[in-house]
Amino acid sequence: MKRQHTIMVADDEKKIADVLSLYLEQAGYDVVCVYTGTEVLQRLDEINPSLIILDLMLPDLPGEQVCTMVRARSAVPILMLTAKHRDEDRLKGLQIGADDYVTKPFNPNEVVARVHAILRRTQFDHPLADRMEYRDGDLVIDALQQVVYKGGVNADLTATEYKLLTTLSRHPKRIFSREELIERVFGLDFRGDVRTIDAHVKNLRAKIEDDPKNPVYIHTVYGMGYRFGGDND
Repeated sequence: MKRQHTIMVADDEKKIADVLSLYLEQAGYDVVCVYTGTEVLQRLDEINPSLIILDLMLPDLPGEQVCTMVRARSAVPILMLTAKHRDEDRLKGLQIGADDYVTKPFNPNEVVARVHAILRRTQFDHPLADRMEYRDGDLVIDALQQVVYKGGVNADLTATEYKLLTTLSRHPKRIFSREELIERVFGLDFRGDVRTIDAHVKNLRAKIEDDPKNPVYIHTVYGMGYRFGGDND
């Protein structure tokens, strides 16, 4: 019987790909290994993975470029794998569309745990209705298709951005602290900086706000957190 989730592992170091494949398969996942950025892009539609583990040091294309190109086509969750340890590198990865970030050397069990956590939080909770419209249809959340439209155009949200938006929109006017959003969007086992949520809010605003510096949907409540400001039609 086919397993529920297929994980694409993209790493040019075959030993690393083989180890990740072994641990992920033992955890119940189907795994497809690719070794270049070109393979990721060529096989994305064919494999239709539930999640991509993406090494940033691929031989043909920078992992950041691959992430950006994947994100332009799909909301598939991306777990970045890299030897870069600086906080600014991690935030850059999140800003271009990654959902999480693991540095080398790593414990394979930790990677599997991260995969579990990402897939759990991207099993989307629906808004209060199958289709929510705001400001005369300027913003539409289609929960059946799990797609968000801005001005009639697909906003191409990542899985994390979608989860963040629906979490806020299900509770209009309620103020969520960063810690609450981390728990609801990333899960209780998230071990990163709570400021990670700020990077995702910034990315979300860039996609759904006419003027991200003066947002009408995702409001900052200084000293407290964020709230949704949209009015239903």
